Amino acid sequence: MTTFEPVIGMEVHVELATETKIFCGCSTKFGSAPNTQTCPICLGMPGVLPVVNRKAVEYTIRTAVALNCEISERTWFDRKNYYYPDLPKNYQISQNYACLGTNGWIEIVVGDRKKRVRINNVHLEEDAGKLLHPELPGADYSLVDLNRAGTPLIEIVSEPDMESADEALAYMTTLKNLLEYIEVSDCKMQEGRLRFEVNISVRERGSSKLGTKVEIKNLNSMKTALKCIEYETRRQSEL
Repeated sequence: MTTFEPVIGMEVHVELATETKIFCGCSTKFGSAPNTQTCPICLGMPGVLPVVNRKAVEYTIRTAVALNCEISERTWFDRKNYYYPDLPKNYQISQNYACLGTNGWIEIVVGDRKKRVRINNVHLEEDAGKLLHPELPGADYSLVDLNRAGTPLIEIVSEPDMESADEALAYMTTLKNLLEYIEVSDCKMQEGRLRFEVNISVRERGSSKLGTKVEIKNLNSMKTALKCIEYETRRQSEL
């Protein structure tokens, strides 16, 4: 009987502990009244000129160094175009071609075994806003809160080096502890400051060939991420 094993990679989004947003002076304080921490820059008004938050760049480089990455001597931002109600400019300012950190690694411990998980890149980008869905009988609309739009966010992209839910949990836990230790984020998942995107495929045990991956986005707890990994591993193995 053929047995399968999961192949897991992750993209981890981390809201940085800066007092202001990435390209403007609006506050990043959590819990304020909707749409009270916005300005023409983070609302994407015509003619505005963004200025990058120096502290956000420093925190991103600090993270990249802690993850043993190579630091780019020259970098720039790119526009990621997509259309969604909580993205006022209809594009996200991100990094793709010149990430601040590349080719790193982090060591995890599972039981009595150590393993290195490779880090493809660490890049800096702006967060989107938030959609609120009223839990009212017959409500057929959503509300948009743009307080979070423009909050500095780093994305840490791993290679698909994890081969079990236990390794994925060790990776998430180790990374969270590291980010808190170097003081770039408080990683409060209940406030959306640490979010996971999990890429999962399966392959025959012992094979090096990668299968077709499924990406599960916007997971705001480790428990939920593990449930997704376990479910997808089982579902894909039964196909």
